[in-house]
Amino acid sequence: MTNELLSWLASHWIEMVGALLGIIYVVLSVKQNILTWLLGLLTSLFYIYVFFDTGFYADMSLQFYYVWVSIYGWVLWYKGKSTDHGKEELPVSHIPKRLLLVLTLLAIVLWGGIWFVLKKFTDSPVPVGDSFITALSIVATWMLARKIIEHWLVWIVADSVSFLLYLYKGMYPTVLLYVVYTIAAVWGYVEWKKDLAKKSADE
Repeated sequence: MTNELLSWLASHWIEMVGALLGIIYVVLSVKQNILTWLLGLLTSLFYIYVFFDTGFYADMSLQFYYVWVSIYGWVLWYKGKSTDHGKEELPVSHIPKRLLLVLTLLAIVLWGGIWFVLKKFTDSPVPVGDSFITALSIVATWMLARKIIEHWLVWIVADSVSFLLYLYKGMYPTVLLYVVYTIAAVWGYVEWKKDLAKKSADE
């Protein structure tokens, strides 16, 4: 049994390290710590390999987007917001109705487009689910970079579906990661809502 465990650990260490970095990443994002983007970038580099190895090609491609958005988010959070009193931290905000409509339509288009590509050109075992979580993840990560509070609600849906897909594939370290992600998304929404209410009260 010990040899089997050691063998499993040896063959899954990249996934385990990626999952650990991912947990740290989401905790830092709840805390609005700029280092979340460094951890997000590192997590993505590990998961490029993991998802390629398991046939989750849309998720693998998504990691390249995460590398870019990690740099984008780092720049936005570092620059902050210019005010009459100088530079301040980028504030948490609600999504405008017009932007909500645009992002909803974008997510639907992305879902359909990625689904078509996976179905037509790959051997993805779950093209519908894989394309769905990929589309939501693209939108949610961009919203995180802008500190739009509703991104946590998108993550709750995407992470819950991801948990089921990775359980189906037997990717247990990643299953654990997405359980933590789902819980953290609820936690993040509550914490950011408190922050938003506090800043509104101070104005």
